[in-house]
Amino acid sequence: MIPLSDLTNYLDSALHLADFEDYPNALNGLQVENGGEISRVVAAVDACEATISAAVDAGADLLLVHHGLFWGGLGPVTGASYRKMRLAIENGLAIYSAHLPLDAHSEFGNNVIFAEALNLKHNREPFFQVKGRPIGIQVEEEINREVLRNRIEVEVGGRVILAPGGPVSTGRIGIVTGGAGTDLAKAAAEGVDTFITGEAPHWCYSAAEELGINLFLAGHYATEIYGVKALGKHIGQRFHIDYEFIDHPSGL
Repeated sequence: MIPLSDLTNYLDSALHLADFEDYPNALNGLQVENGGEISRVVAAVDACEATISAAVDAGADLLLVHHGLFWGGLGPVTGASYRKMRLAIENGLAIYSAHLPLDAHSEFGNNVIFAEALNLKHNREPFFQVKGRPIGIQVEEEINREVLRNRIEVEVGGRVILAPGGPVSTGRIGIVTGGAGTDLAKAAAEGVDTFITGEAPHWCYSAAEELGINLFLAGHYATEIYGVKALGKHIGQRFHIDYEFIDHPSGL
């Protein structure tokens, strides 16, 4: 058994939580504590009722997530909110969340691991400032955009939408996992001709054409499984405790 405080102190330090401003509802760090000991960790993208229930069924003491409990904002602890809290507390399940710190991390980050998975490595640099810090990755890579789409589809295991507004052969590719499509103009202003993210609203297709940039949408969930998987595995190995990933895809 590992003291919860030892594990969370390590996570806070390794993820540089104190250095990050994040969205108000992210509440990075420990969101729900337990009796104080950890013997089994599970990771998931979202702290939802389904993953909390699966974590309890798996006998976990800690659920590590990218999207925490409070994205809906301040509200009464009723309905699903009550059920999630009760399920976690009654079963001794602590919940720890890391949002932008996990996107940006140089080892466990969603973006760096996704870039590695796509074999995009040339002249890699930080990219895409959010809350005063770069969270994404940009690389120099000459590749036909349809070949790139196929590579992404193989990696995420599903359809990838392409708005082909940029060059047929890419030159500089930016990656920001999750829901960064609405910031397409920001990506273009940072000099990339191709932008890979998870999701975007309808108007972004025309915006990509008008900005002269290729926009790939590979799924919010599908592009953000990497960080929690890597971090959970690392925690398991470092502290010699059991680890498991809970897959609960949204298809979005």
